[in-house]
This record gives sequence, C-alpha cells and structure tokens, in this order.
Amino acid sequence: MKKIALFLTILLVSLTLFGQTGSPTIDNFLIQCQEMNSKCQEHHDNQNFQQVEVILKELLTLVEEMKLSEEEIAKFQSGIEDMKANIYYNLACTYSLLNQKEQALESFEKSVALGYNNYFHILENTDLDNIRKEKRFVALLEKMSKETNLSTLQQAEGYEKSDTAELPQFFYEEAESARLQDVKRLFKLDSIAGNGDEISKILNIMYWIHNNIRHDGSSFALAEFDAIDLYNYHKATDNGINCRLLAIALNEMYLSMGWKSRYVVCLPKNENDQDCHVINCVWTDSLQKWIWIDPTFAAFVKDENGIFLSISEVRERLIDGRPLILNEDANWNNHTKQTKENYLMNYMAKNLYWIQVPVNSIFNPESRYRDDVNEYVSLLPIGYTRSNTTIMGTITHNDEYFWQKP
Repeated sequence: MKKIALFLTILLVSLTLFGQTGSPTIDNFLIQCQEMNSKCQEHHDNQNFQQVEVILKELLTLVEEMKLSEEEIAKFQSGIEDMKANIYYNLACTYSLLNQKEQALESFEKSVALGYNNYFHILENTDLDNIRKEKRFVALLEKMSKETNLSTLQQAEGYEKSDTAELPQFFYEEAESARLQDVKRLFKLDSIAGNGDEISKILNIMYWIHNNIRHDGSSFALAEFDAIDLYNYHKATDNGINCRLLAIALNEMYLSMGWKSRYVVCLPKNENDQDCHVINCVWTDSLQKWIWIDPTFAAFVKDENGIFLSISEVRERLIDGRPLILNEDANWNNHTKQTKENYLMNYMAKNLYWIQVPVNSIFNPESRYRDDVNEYVSLLPIGYTRSNTTIMGTITHNDEYFWQKP
C-alpha cells in the first residue's frame, strides 16, 4: 500500500512557495501544518485511516479560516489554493481506502476544480483503486490527460540559432582558487569521490550532500550561500536548506574537484506558479557532455542504452516521448521514493519550460550579506513572453549558446 504520497508534497511544494514569509500569521500556520502532517503520516502508516480523515479535515478548516491581510492574500493566495487542492486530493485517497466512494469522488472533484493536476501520480496511486472505475473518476481523468504539465511542455515552441556576439561569456572558477581549495579540504572530497571513474566520483559527491544536508523547501538559510557556511548552518541548527542552496553547495564541490559545473534554475510557464526547482549540470570529459544531477532527490537520468542524459536531452525526450530512465534510488530526504511519472513527467515537465543559469559559476555566487550581484542568462522557447521580466536577466532563444561546451 502506498503512503499518502502527495500529503508530503503539500508541504514540500507549498512551503517552497511561501519560503521565509516574515508574516506571523503564515509562519504560525505553517508550523501547525508541519505538526499535523507528522500526525497524519503516522496514522496512515498504521492504516488508521479514520484518524487521517479527521486530521485532513482539521487542516482544511485551518486553511479556510485563516485571516489574511490584503497584502498577504496577494502574496500567498496561490500557495494556499495549492494546499487546498492537495488536501482534497488526500481526502479522496483516504475515503477511497475507507471504501467511501461517494465522499472520495466528491473530494477528488473538488481537488481538480482547485487546480490539482498531477495526472501521472493519479495513474500510479493505488490508494484510489476503489474509485478508479467509477464513471465520474474516469471522465475527470480523461479531461486531465489533455491538460497535464507534460502536454504544456510538449506544446512549447523550439529554439533558434542567433547571433551571440552581444551575449555574456560563461565563467567557471578554477579549482586552484583558495576558496574552492578550502571546500575540497574541509569536506575531504577526494575521499568522498573515491577511486572510480569520473561518473562514479560525480555521483558519490552528489549522494554525500544528499545524505548529509537535509532538504527543506521553506528554508532560505541564515548563512552565506557557500558550501562551507551552508553545511555548518545545517549542522548547527538541524534545519534543512532549499533546493537552490543545495545545488549551490554541490556546484562548489564539483568546481573544487576541477569539473566545470553550474546550478540550473528550472521554471514553469505559468507566471502565477511560484514553484521552481534547482538542479546541477556537470560537464563530463569522458562523455563530452553535460549530465543531469539533482541533489535534492539524488536523481540522475539515463536513456534506454544506459547513457547519462543532460538537462536539454531530458527536456527533448519529454517533448517527443522517447524513453527516460530515472535511477531506482531517487528519493526525497531518504524518505519518499521518486518515480519517473511523478518526478520527470509531472514535476520536472512543469519546471523545464524555461531555464536560467548564472553567468559566473563561482564560490558564494549569491551572497546573502554582501552586495555582490551575479548576472543570469535565461533560455526561453521562441514566442514565450512574460509580463514581468525583471528576474530573467539576459534572454536568449539559442540553446546551443546556452549549453555550449565550457
């Protein structure tokens, strides 16, 4: 029996949307959500589904009765609606497990009406098996199949070759720099990497950071944004850090080992969707290509022949339907297993519509306490525009420039 897999995602995604809010109302609300999440998961693990129902209803009441100022509504409403959609989805799962089909169908319908659209998770979630053949469920699922995150990505225009003379040149800090050497020595990266080939060393370091710094989508650490400070912050406070900071820390480790590496911000088409995901790409001399590395989920991707894929190749294969193989041990915080359907075909399909990287791949690239400002380049499909372009930096539609060999 599966866990209520999407209940954790309520917090994983929604806390990422909220971040460190500065709003006592929202911050207290999120603390209550975390406490209720733990209780809910414990009851579900013990198959006490009646108590899961009680807690989910309490959480729904908490969300609906929260009093927000106009400013808070403008800032947090999309995240709150997302949480409501996920709560109703998990109520549908719970009622299905209790064989209360009418309540399950009603909750599922409310979830979809509020914007729940994880079609591929629904296909694989056995919690819903008791209502899977019901006409209302089948009809909604058929409609959802045409409006998935994957179908949105598949409708994106392509890229184009264009003049790059005026575009910035990408820079990678040399491993010999004193600050990167500090990273290498402190973490004993030669020992962590091991004596295997280039790919095995890259993966060993990814697994180390995944296992030693917990992910928390809501935590924008009170530290300098470099591998040393972020690690020390986690050990001192036991707080996790968000995906961007994990990728920044891993990026510095790779640079210190002599690999050209970047952290890559993967973003959705929908301007109202504040969720994104940040991963790494590493240039491998053995393969003469960038490869996909995700420290948050300990994830990498291969083709049907076992060849490691780049971010651009994964995106292309999602669009044209070619095979993708996600490593079997991909997981969130060594707790929640990831599947190709949920991780690639839903979550990353949503977040690969446009992509951003820093111009300078360096130690401490986004200082929290200093005024140093990095430049960014955004790769957009042809024809895609946004009303707010302030976060985009330099914009290009030239994927060959964006993914050029370092």
